Amino acid sequence: MQTTVLIVDDEPDIRELIRLYLTNEGYHVLEAADGREALELTRQHTVDLMILDVMMPGMEGMEVCVRIRKTQWMPIIMLTAKTGDLDKIQGLAVGADDYVTKPFNPLELVARVKSQLRRYKQYTNAAPVQKNLLSIGGVTLHPEKRQVWVHGQPVHLTPREFDIVALLFRHPGVVFPSEEIYERVWGEPMLTSNNTIMVHIRKIREKIEDDPKNPAIVLTVWGVGYKAAAHSHPGRDE
Repeated sequence: MQTTVLIVDDEPDIRELIRLYLTNEGYHVLEAADGREALELTRQHTVDLMILDVMMPGMEGMEVCVRIRKTQWMPIIMLTAKTGDLDKIQGLAVGADDYVTKPFNPLELVARVKSQLRRYKQYTNAAPVQKNLLSIGGVTLHPEKRQVWVHGQPVHLTPREFDIVALLFRHPGVVFPSEEIYERVWGEPMLTSNNTIMVHIRKIREKIEDDPKNPAIVLTVWGVGYKAAAHSHPGRDE
């Protein structure tokens, strides 16, 4: 299976240069011109490594890195025209794994990509798989592989559905208002009141609950929001 690298930079020439070198090494390459597009691609695809520009219009690379680190742990190599140590320290502090200043040698960047991927794969292969799992009742999630099982059987969730369930499973018993779920999963404010979250919750229940009309995993707290059950025993919706 090909290793996927996501290049995030608002300069097309830089994306093209990096893409040529990476594809020549056999990598599958995705490209994003801004932060929001990058976040969307990470929801739709399994990304093994990200090359992320710091200075971009709209959402800057630092913010993208912070958001990515809430749910994913692929290596992130930051690109920047800044050479100050403070900028590098800030990038590493928000979750970046390496830092490359512009202009850069493409061969050096490829070498850093290989090094980060090698370390990441050694770490993930050595770590017990069960540490990566989130389980409530008969439902189990693997956040990094974005896989779901219900009573041991694989179940397909859409990227949005998966992100909602993963958010709730990471904080069992914590109630999330619809607005907060929307902001965390879609990456933008919910400007008007709508039924988007309610519809997604209904579809999720149809896929993971034994009895969708009497859910025991994803619960409604009326007038407040939604939460994942705080224990693995069957319960009643509130």
